[in-house]
Amino acid sequence: MPKDSGIGASSKRREDIRFLTGEGNYTDDINVNGQAYVYFLRSDIAHGTLTNVDTSAAEGMDGVVRIFIGADFEAVGSVPCGWQITDKHGEPMLEPRHPVLAHGKVRHVGEPIAAVVAETLEQARDAAEAIVVDIDELPAVVNMKDAVKAGAPKVHDDLTSNLCYDWGFVEENKGAVDAAFEEAHHVTTLELVNNRLVANPMEPRVAVGDYSRGTGDHTLFTTSQNPHVIRLLMGAFVLGIPEHKLRVVSPDVGGGFGTKIFHYQEEAFVTFAAKVCNRAVKWTSSRSEAFMSDAHGRDHVTKIQLALDKDNNFTALRTDTYANMGAYLSTFAPSVPTWLHGTLMAGNYKTPLIYVNVKAVFTNTVPVDAYRGAGRPEATYQLERLVDKAAHELGVDPIKLRRQNFIMEFPYATPVAVEYDTGDYVATMDKLEEMADIPGFAARRKDSEAKGKLRGFGVNCYIEACGIAPSNLVGQLGARAGLFESCTVRVNATGGLVIMTGSHSHGQGHETSFAQVVADMIGIPEDMVEIVHGDTANTPMGMGTYGSRSLAVGGSAMVRATEKIIAKATKIASHLLEASESDVELKDGAFTVAGTDKSVAWGDVTLAAYVPHNYPLEEIEPGLEETAFYDPSNFTYPSGAYACEVELDPETGQVTVERFLAADDFGNIVNPMIVTGQVHGGIAQGIGQALLENCAYDSDGQLLSASYMDYAMPRASDLPFYDVDHSCQTPCTHNPLGVKGCGEAGAIGSPPAVVNAVLDAMRSGGSKVDHIDMPVSPHRVWEAMNS
Repeated sequence: MPKDSGIGASSKRREDIRFLTGEGNYTDDINVNGQAYVYFLRSDIAHGTLTNVDTSAAEGMDGVVRIFIGADFEAVGSVPCGWQITDKHGEPMLEPRHPVLAHGKVRHVGEPIAAVVAETLEQARDAAEAIVVDIDELPAVVNMKDAVKAGAPKVHDDLTSNLCYDWGFVEENKGAVDAAFEEAHHVTTLELVNNRLVANPMEPRVAVGDYSRGTGDHTLFTTSQNPHVIRLLMGAFVLGIPEHKLRVVSPDVGGGFGTKIFHYQEEAFVTFAAKVCNRAVKWTSSRSEAFMSDAHGRDHVTKIQLALDKDNNFTALRTDTYANMGAYLSTFAPSVPTWLHGTLMAGNYKTPLIYVNVKAVFTNTVPVDAYRGAGRPEATYQLERLVDKAAHELGVDPIKLRRQNFIMEFPYATPVAVEYDTGDYVATMDKLEEMADIPGFAARRKDSEAKGKLRGFGVNCYIEACGIAPSNLVGQLGARAGLFESCTVRVNATGGLVIMTGSHSHGQGHETSFAQVVADMIGIPEDMVEIVHGDTANTPMGMGTYGSRSLAVGGSAMVRATEKIIAKATKIASHLLEASESDVELKDGAFTVAGTDKSVAWGDVTLAAYVPHNYPLEEIEPGLEETAFYDPSNFTYPSGAYACEVELDPETGQVTVERFLAADDFGNIVNPMIVTGQVHGGIAQGIGQALLENCAYDSDGQLLSASYMDYAMPRASDLPFYDVDHSCQTPCTHNPLGVKGCGEAGAIGSPPAVVNAVLDAMRSGGSKVDHIDMPVSPHRVWEAMNS
């Protein structure tokens, strides 16, 4: 029977009440008395020398408070990068200055050149149109391989080249890997593109800066996934504001998908301008601005090779990838194609030798950073397309080839420096085959053929690393921040709890699932637990939410703090019950003396903590509040197997997804309904990448897909009903909840399943094409089938 409450129950999301009734409190809902508005004048040229910015005509226009240009920020720090990569030669990456407003040069379309602060947004926009900008246009470089050729235009004149770093991993494996390819019975080679994406959360970015001249306190309201990190990066490295003088508030956030992790120029600007103007300053991004100012995702070009012996065992893997950084280094950008990508190239397989090379390249495009999955989708797509291609070349069943090479024993140390603690890839594949009804596929294919359509079946496996950890290790790998999480649990006198967490919720359902965990530990109703997040003034220092770390890291900190609460409450209860502390146990919201009928309710103990009349103060101090920080000892490693069936119209190239099935291992499950919803959302984004989405530039660096007229987002009609299962559970061995991340799995596992299915459909129609790049648009499919 399903549980009604607590861990394992599909409790309804409590936060949805305010969202569905229009009571959500988003950053754009925040208006400070007397605030002004800012409009950014952005470059319409991808690369050029900024010779003059004439604001004289604009300054006298109605409502203008102040106009800022790059020179106003000369004494201000650069927008920082949060991760430093060391290349294969032991040299640090090239790290250019990232100004708040362009100064000297513009380096991508959309880079802010000037900012007009005015009484109304309309007045700010009108004044911006009166600013005269002189730019001597320079040749732009968009193609990554062209960018690293001799004589290519330099994005940053003060750098030696456009090559940010040349990373090799594991470098000492390279000789053995090359030798294994020389000795291989069969080698499969694949060259592919992982298309650039725009995250497009429902809520565009918003920033409101405020300043109190009386106290010297700054406040930034912003759409951020990690307000404490924004406070650290912006305060310490950009504006030089002491942390105790900077409050960052991130209220309800309408989706992030990674793009709201990062510290952006606009946040620094409104905070700076609020002090200069002595009034609050507000900016709300338009959707058009979002396309050319939000960090983009993916954008890799890869050559990958697999070596196999005569028995079809994988013997070695090597990859060469070009990863686009865009014009500047976004907050976590350098880590995405390296430590979040290269370390996952083993996948689910016991390949003994692996070498990964990544060249990160500057181009005249919007910066690229983490997008749902962040490096793991890129790794999975490369590997799972390659395995499918190998199976086709060898004439063997793709599922059988995968099964033959699965890792079977755990823990398992991969050749790319991570150790999988648990997993059961056979179980997830068994479950997937059961769900997929593979014996019935032939009949479904015949039904499609009767309609003049081709039907294809594609499968893949994935593994991901979630909850980046531990801090001391990632620090050695270049992280410039700790990756722990924190929680403060405050118990009120009447027994209710306030959980203040450093994790941030932007759609994950934390207010529900976190409350389930604490309520289950104590044995009280979930509505007695309140979750507070998103305000640096009210929550302990935390690292926010990304990388599927909420429960595995944030939830573990919450468990540790709650354990401290229970320990102290047990001590108080033992005094009230006049029993030994070791004999008192908490169950179902009451403390009981073992072997007796003596008990005291949770609420009576919490009241005694604040009204300590019945136990000596010298032994137990009053109050019931505890804080814990949790720094995980390892990643968590969710895994799974996905399958997709598509129909393809050979006359038009149109592909429709008919069935999609997902069997995931997320360890222990706190709220099955929320987990299923997270997988659904990820699959939708993965199908969007596979079939529709593509962020494209022309050779001059002009963004061709700068609106929904040109950038195709998946609609409900593009998606099937999913069949999702997460009954295959191998609990994580190193966090107290035994949980693994679930928020990014759908986006990681779905693209290769879709593309594999499309290629299978094409082969059924006689096509000899062995690869097609995403997005698998009707034009690309038709062209491939008719080439």
